[in-house]
Amino acid sequence: MEVLSSRIVLRPSDPERTHAFYGETLGLAVYRQFPGGKVYFLGNGLLEVSGRGEEGERRGLALWLQVRDLSDALAELALAGVPIVRGPRREPWGLHEAWIADPDGVRIVLVEVPEGHPLRSDPR
Repeated sequence: MEVLSSRIVLRPSDPERTHAFYGETLGLAVYRQFPGGKVYFLGNGLLEVSGRGEEGERRGLALWLQVRDLSDALAELALAGVPIVRGPRREPWGLHEAWIADPDGVRIVLVEVPEGHPLRSDPR
């Protein structure tokens, strides 16, 4: 199988509220817009928010978003009124993580990769 492109697709219970969260609160830039949805830039990926979903469809789904500075990101989100689901901590695998959630409860893992972590290493 050859994969040419990919994106995560969310079907929110309240599209307007979810677009406001991703577009305004998180400040994600719009990649493209179409009737009934938008696709947002998500680092080196894409997030499509379109249509309308049913409650409970998102079990087990989480978005992993790497940020430059976790403390700064959390302070910015607190000012915007976004509740912190789980505060920042260093995980056993060495990453600094905190959790927030979108309006439908989709967990968003905010990750800071600290200096010296293998994800920052140049394997060459």
